[in-house]
Amino acid sequence: MLKYFQIVLASFVAFFAVKWAYFKILKIAKDSHIVDNPDSRKLQRRPIPVLGGIAVFFGLIAGILAGASLTYLMNGIPERYLAPVLCASVIMIYTGAMDDILGLSPKVRFLIEFFTVLALIYGSGACIDSFHGLWGIEEFSWWYAVPLTLFAGVGIINAINMIDGVNGLCSGLCVVCSIMFGVMFLKVDDIPNAVLAFSLVASVLPFWFHNVFGKKSRMFLGDAGTMMIGIIMVWFTISALRSDSSVHLMAVHKNSSMIAMTLAILSVPVFDTIRVMMLRIFHGKSPFFPDKNHLHHVFIRAGVSHSVTTIIEISINLMIVAIWALSAKLHAGTDVQLYIVVLTSVLLVWGLFFFLRIHEKKHTSFMHRLTKFGVKSHFGHTETWLRLEGIMDAPLADEQDSFDGDELPGRRQLADFLKGKAEVFVSDIKKRSGVDSEQVDAIVREGVESGAIRVVRALEDGSPDIITLIEE
Repeated sequence: MLKYFQIVLASFVAFFAVKWAYFKILKIAKDSHIVDNPDSRKLQRRPIPVLGGIAVFFGLIAGILAGASLTYLMNGIPERYLAPVLCASVIMIYTGAMDDILGLSPKVRFLIEFFTVLALIYGSGACIDSFHGLWGIEEFSWWYAVPLTLFAGVGIINAINMIDGVNGLCSGLCVVCSIMFGVMFLKVDDIPNAVLAFSLVASVLPFWFHNVFGKKSRMFLGDAGTMMIGIIMVWFTISALRSDSSVHLMAVHKNSSMIAMTLAILSVPVFDTIRVMMLRIFHGKSPFFPDKNHLHHVFIRAGVSHSVTTIIEISINLMIVAIWALSAKLHAGTDVQLYIVVLTSVLLVWGLFFFLRIHEKKHTSFMHRLTKFGVKSHFGHTETWLRLEGIMDAPLADEQDSFDGDELPGRRQLADFLKGKAEVFVSDIKKRSGVDSEQVDAIVREGVESGAIRVVRALEDGSPDIITLIEE
């Protein structure tokens, strides 16, 4: 019973610590102008503060400290098990914050990630040193285990960082993955890791609501937040796959492949990042070169809202986990379970991207229908959404939002509306952009004549029906 009370207390403290700190950190970000500015690669239309990860980390540490204090009061035993991962998280939060504020080169970030994962391995005495029977392989030498863990660790950190492209996606996936890891650790009485997982969930939730529903109160996780969450996901992976993992006994009892299970939990960020990096290398670019080739980008270019894009990608992740769980329940071999996870991930994550990309390039009738669906996926003006927005922004109700970019005149406003979308119906521009209908016609006509706008499809009278902005 104590373990459940410990998790509940830690989660409670974490949640309300973030609630208390959020607006104070938001004010610091706005006053110091620590923001993510819009550019040709980014999807937002106005500068957004990027210290959300600091608020999440504050709550996480508060929650873990509360849980550790209860353990000592009840058992008289100090909690030191999580010290290495918390130290690694501090390094990641500082590195990410420096990148958010000053900007760091990819090489510097890679080196810091590399040595942080290396320190986590030797500081905790744990790494991925067993395949737990996969392909008949059990434990193996640290001469192989350390490079494998380094490769996987740096990859996971970057996968979490790169998936942070639309409101609620990275934080939403973090909540889902942490719940699954937390339940797994709780079942085998790995209470420190369960406390860490559920404290992270409770810390992220207040941020997620502001990130999705807030307007004046919206913050991004920033690199500080994504790198911190990334190193924790690395720790969860190590804890599940180390040779002396307590999860192994549960996995053997239930005929589950631990590697397949862990890969399924992290499937969307991992496989999306692998595909993006492979495409970059194929085109002769650095794998860390930023672009707009993630799965969420094709949905956004089709006009699908951030919230629906988030729901779709989280649903894909859950579907892959469900398919793995079904394969384990049907007593598939451990190697077959892994093949099923890889094949399903390739089909759903890679296949969906290339399917949508082909239709986007050819502007097919399917793409037109997806664009129409995209219009219906925007709930920002519904009564329920506005009510939630009001609740999230309530402490800032009387504040003039200096970052508000919604009241832009004519051409700039229409260009911002078209930005990042593969195609847009002119009728939707007139309904949703806030620009006067006659002005829309005039601006579109000027844009077509100047070559800034391309007509994808015209009506019978020759007037543009579907257009796209030709971005440099």
